[in-house]
Amino acid sequence: MAQDRPLLGISLMLLFCVLAPFGDALAKILGQSVPLGMVLVVRFAVQAAILIPVIMMTGRIWRVRRSVFHLILLRTVLHIIGIGAMFTALRYLPLADAVAIAFVMPFLMLLLGKFVLGEEVGPRRLIACIVGFAGTLMVIKPSFADVGWPALLPLVVAVVFSLFMLVTRHIAKETDPIGLQAVSGVMATVLLVPLALWGDLNAIPELQFIRPDAQSALLLIGIGLLGTFAHLVMTWSLRYAPSATLAPMQYLEIPFATLIGWLMFADLPDGLAAAGIVITVASGLYVVLRERAMSRVAPQVP
Repeated sequence: MAQDRPLLGISLMLLFCVLAPFGDALAKILGQSVPLGMVLVVRFAVQAAILIPVIMMTGRIWRVRRSVFHLILLRTVLHIIGIGAMFTALRYLPLADAVAIAFVMPFLMLLLGKFVLGEEVGPRRLIACIVGFAGTLMVIKPSFADVGWPALLPLVVAVVFSLFMLVTRHIAKETDPIGLQAVSGVMATVLLVPLALWGDLNAIPELQFIRPDAQSALLLIGIGLLGTFAHLVMTWSLRYAPSATLAPMQYLEIPFATLIGWLMFADLPDGLAAAGIVITVASGLYVVLRERAMSRVAPQVP
């Protein structure tokens, strides 16, 4: 069963931590030459093109109940906005900085759990959230000084994906993960293609279609493949190891992003940003480990 193969689950999560920032790196390259709308259309169209045959070959059910249709639509819109904001941020920020700032999301999830879902959150975890936010601000400050408002875009990503995860919690028990991704890919493509066509007709730069050269076309397809496969790998990892085991490992995405950013763009965080990354990661790990410890005892306020 799922928890009988924890090493496989850990290996899959490690693979996700490499694939996700590598896909972001490809988006950073394309951001200088390909309009955002076109990148998003191809990203989700590839997702649909990959997963629909998987659904058909495995006999999975990908029709969704009417009761959750509107939530899946909301989840898809949030997914589009989140990825669009991240891809835009990557035009201006080093890869490691953008990923590290977006990792304020676990703190936002904790606060949403407290104030939206009514979950018990004790003072120590709230203090860890404050410290984590402070670390994030340390990463933002040098980037904001260099590029201005785009340095705040990863915060938008964090907020949007926190809401995305909140919606996913509500529908996870009623939908198959692969079927959900397939439906989302189709929905996103249906939403984005008319928007991109409208933008192209009205000469809106970020929504225009262009004829990419061979390299850009390969990178576009690569973003779709990496994005789709990364989500599937993360889903599969949760089948073989408990989320409490895997959650701390997600922070490995930050050092992998730093390494990829250095190898591909010669970008490294400056001293203040590096210190902020360390504080953010430490605070996030504390929250994750505290959550795991609390799940092992009777529900109490920590």
